[in-house]
Amino acid sequence: MAEPVARTPDAKDAKDSKGPKDVKDPKGVKVVLSTASVYPESTATAFEIAARLGYDGVEVMVWTDPVSQDVEALRRLSDYHGVPVHAVHAPCLLITQRVWSPDPWVKLQRARAAAEQLGASTVVVHPPFRWQRQYARDFVSGIWRMADETDVRFAVENMYPWRYRDREMLAYAPEWDVTKDDYRHFTIDLSHTATSRSDTMAMIDRMGDRLGHVHLADGKGSAKDEHLVPGRGSQPCAELLHRLVRTGFDGHVVIEVNTRRAMSAAEREADLAEALAFARLHLSAPDLWPSAGDDAQEVRTEA
Repeated sequence: MAEPVARTPDAKDAKDSKGPKDVKDPKGVKVVLSTASVYPESTATAFEIAARLGYDGVEVMVWTDPVSQDVEALRRLSDYHGVPVHAVHAPCLLITQRVWSPDPWVKLQRARAAAEQLGASTVVVHPPFRWQRQYARDFVSGIWRMADETDVRFAVENMYPWRYRDREMLAYAPEWDVTKDDYRHFTIDLSHTATSRSDTMAMIDRMGDRLGHVHLADGKGSAKDEHLVPGRGSQPCAELLHRLVRTGFDGHVVIEVNTRRAMSAAEREADLAEALAFARLHLSAPDLWPSAGDDAQEVRTEA
C-alpha cells in the first residue's frame, strides 16, 4: 500500500471546506488523537488520519515540526479536514527546549494563546526538569496564576523517574507524581503510570474531580515510556474509561500511542483504529464491563 501524502491546505482550501463549526459532536466523552501518535509522520498527516478514522478531534503536540508551531497552519488543517483541535500540548520535551522560546513561561503563554485561537479547552504541560531550578521553584504558583487568566485548563501531567539498570534519577521537579502538589487540573497518562510503576487507580483517586484530561495508552512497567495501544499492556485502561463515564468526566480522552515501529501506513492506521475502538467500546458500554479483568483488556479490532 502506498504511503498517503498529507499536505497543509492553503487558505482557499480551508475556506471552501466543511470546518469544525459545521460538525456535530457526538454525545459523551470525546476521543481525540494526539498528533504525536503518528510520529515520524507529520502533524498534517495526523489531521488526515483523524478525519479518516473518525476521531472526534486532535491534540496538537507542539514540537520540531514547523506546522505544529504555526497557529494559522493548524487552523487551516482543522477547517480543511473538519477536525477540531481540543488540546495543545506545550513544547516541554527534551527535544523541544528551544521551540517557541527557551523561556518555559513564554512557551506556556504561547500554548495558551494557541489554544484560545484554535478553540481548544486544554493545555497539557509537564512538570519542569529538575535543572530548570527557578522555573521549578515558581511552577505551582505560576500555573495557578496562568489558569486564573483564561478559561483554558492547564492540566499538569504525571511523569516518572528515569531508570537505568538499578539506578533511578528524579528528573522532574517539584515532583514527577504531580498529585503531591496542588494544581487545578491534572492529566493522567497511563504509559507514565506504567513506567513509574504507580498504582494507577490510586493516583486517579488522588486527582479526584481535578482530573481534567486523559492520555490513553498502555505499558508493561518497562523503564522505557512505551505508549502501547490500550489493551496490550498491564494498565487498567478499561477500568479507567468506565470510571470516567460513571463520574461524569467532562474532559477528553486522547490516544497517545507509539507507532514508530509500524512497517507501513496501513499498519499505523490499524493500530490507531484499534485504539479508537477500544476507547469507544469502554466509554459506551460501561455496564457490560463491571471490572477491568483480563478479558476487558483483550479487546481487538479485526484488521
